[in-house]
Amino acid sequence: MRHIHDTYPNTNIVLEPDAADELHQYISFPVYATAPTQDAVSSKAALTQKVDLAATFGGDGTILRASSLFSRALSVPPILSFSMGTLGFLGEWKFAEYKRAFREVYMSGAGAGDRSQILETGSFPDGKDVQLDGPQDVGSTATGGPVGWSSIRGKSLGKTRGARVLLRHRLKVAVDMSEHKSGLHATAAMDPSIIHAMNEIIIHRGATPHLAHIAIFIGGRFLTEAVADGMIISTPTGSTAYSLSSGGSIIHPLVDSICLTPICPRSLSFRPLILPASTPVTLRLSEKNRGREVDVSIDGMRQMEGLKVG
Repeated sequence: MRHIHDTYPNTNIVLEPDAADELHQYISFPVYATAPTQDAVSSKAALTQKVDLAATFGGDGTILRASSLFSRALSVPPILSFSMGTLGFLGEWKFAEYKRAFREVYMSGAGAGDRSQILETGSFPDGKDVQLDGPQDVGSTATGGPVGWSSIRGKSLGKTRGARVLLRHRLKVAVDMSEHKSGLHATAAMDPSIIHAMNEIIIHRGATPHLAHIAIFIGGRFLTEAVADGMIISTPTGSTAYSLSSGGSIIHPLVDSICLTPICPRSLSFRPLILPASTPVTLRLSEKNRGREVDVSIDGMRQMEGLKVG
């Protein structure tokens, strides 16, 4: 944090409340956090409005945690991930490379915002000229205002230089518990009114000793009834997690698809399915199910209310 504050002084740092409480005594500059009194929905809404870049330090679970903070938003801000866990499929950087990582992000020119005015006029939005440190060069005006990126600290790669961001799909998830319509619906489309999952949705028999009978609908049409410990609907990102352990395929993150994987199915003929990303998938607990409810987990977070027969 000291490096970010000293090198990029116009950057505000936002921490989760627990992290802010733990670290504020060790730093001499202000950091920000959501109010402890805010509920989860209000807190996530505040982060959605304020955060332009998220940085994670840990394993893949930390990245999922960061993504979950924006689970009700249409999109997730770019995540700069530093791998410090035991096994990281998603971590792009080693922590020792943090200076280079932040420099490349800051220099990318992505999301110019108010900086566009600096490039075009040589002035800040308040009308003040930009002053250079040292002699003027070819890229400066008579008043010291720069006319190109080369004169602005940390942004010398050019206005049109874009950051390399790997876009990953998320699943749109809705658990319908209304009478006679209980079911779990998933698709890779986006809607701000429901939850989005970066990795996977899992329904599992939990502590019940009996296999679950799960009716599967693809695009509103009945496909089959699976008898298994559970079902996994995963994104390409989640294809290397529980889905892979259950026999699912590894899917490249640039492939527009979702994967439907059974967990320990009774039938030898039921294999994982890869579907187009826009395909609506509905899972319902069949009336044949001996247990009346199964557990629902979204990105590793168990939901308070399970999926009931219906």
